[in-house]
Amino acid sequence: MKLYAPWEKAFKKVSTPFEEFLHAQTTTGLILIITTILALVLANSPLYDVYAHFFHTYIDLNVGSWELSHSLHHWINDGLMAIFFFLIGLEIKREITAGELSNIKVAMLPILAAIGGMVFPALIYTSLNYGTAGAAGWGIPMATDIAFAISALVLLGKRVPTTLVTFLVALAIVDDLGAVLVIAIFYTETINMVALSLAGLMFALMIAFNRFGIHMILPYFVVGLIMWFFMLESGVHATIAGVLAALAIPSTPKRAPETFTQDTKHLLDEYDKYPVQENHMMHEKQKKILTNIKDKIDQVGTPAARLEHNLHLPVALLIIPIFALANAGVKIDFSSIGTTILEPVSLGIISGLILGKVIGIFGVSWLAVKLKIAELPKGSNMSQVFGVAFLGGIGFTMSIFVADLAFVGNPELIFQAKIGILSASLFSGLFGYFWLKSVSSKNKEQNDITK
Repeated sequence: MKLYAPWEKAFKKVSTPFEEFLHAQTTTGLILIITTILALVLANSPLYDVYAHFFHTYIDLNVGSWELSHSLHHWINDGLMAIFFFLIGLEIKREITAGELSNIKVAMLPILAAIGGMVFPALIYTSLNYGTAGAAGWGIPMATDIAFAISALVLLGKRVPTTLVTFLVALAIVDDLGAVLVIAIFYTETINMVALSLAGLMFALMIAFNRFGIHMILPYFVVGLIMWFFMLESGVHATIAGVLAALAIPSTPKRAPETFTQDTKHLLDEYDKYPVQENHMMHEKQKKILTNIKDKIDQVGTPAARLEHNLHLPVALLIIPIFALANAGVKIDFSSIGTTILEPVSLGIISGLILGKVIGIFGVSWLAVKLKIAELPKGSNMSQVFGVAFLGGIGFTMSIFVADLAFVGNPELIFQAKIGILSASLFSGLFGYFWLKSVSSKNKEQNDITK
């Protein structure tokens, strides 16, 4: 029996894009927990000044008389996070073109649930903060952290049906799309129309690349980078450039998949005509044939799929953890935390992420099923959707991101927002996880009795 090294086993395993997506999101969730705890420890230790000073260090880019100067924290939130939003854009595009959102009958429930899960939290937050300084934070509790939410569900393993995981993924993707639109439309203060027009021109150029059948990544990267710069200068949040760039990336193959098998078989037959040499070296013709096969593999794949696959790991292991490390470090005065939680901003976020998400996701889902507008995921029940609604209340990454935009220049409100986000996300995650675990155990006992 042949033994394989771990990396050889990885080559033998073939994963679907959806399986890779789940694996990446689970990995991100686990690493997020570690980096969040580390950020909180650093912020509440004697190293706080070093920690804060590090992320507020300014980094300058100079070309002649032109200068771009931002703090490291700003570069992370506007630069690195543009790559995260680019990946989000690729995932949204995949779900719409070939995933769960491509079939309107299947997509109806997660779409309606996601809309409810955005509207009700915003309404609850606004009702508690109307007319106050914190009113601008209504977009904070609308977001669901896809990595944390999916991680909590996947950790339950076979206790929950795979269709429920798919439901949550589709819901979170629609939620992300809503968050992107909210950031673009409502969290932009002043707009430089010249810079925005130039960004639009760059986007149009990328669309033209797509229409003319250009599948090389480099032209999209160069123009996308220029678009990101113009978007940054325009006043519209620069991360939106990541989503627009993703929409422009080709998602159709250069070569029809139907011809791939026949062409490859023909090339492999040619490859086998050359005898294996004693030193196990390939014939020069064989090397050319393998290169040809590799080119055909690249042509039958799509740039969007390749980029999504290649970016999952760096985003999961680097970008999101760095964002958490830079943004989750809240210096907490435990003696006054009870008072802080009762502040309108914190209370609005907690109520929105917990109560609003449950009313929005579970309530709208229940109504849609009762009215026969949509159907429950196969093998699931409303009790499990109730648990998923709580997992939707894990805001974290996107909520913190929106909080920094909503309360820019107001550290006190940002602090209250982060306390609310962390508290609500922790409660929602734990409650949702243990609820689903409990419901699944009861379902298993009932099934055993029936048998």
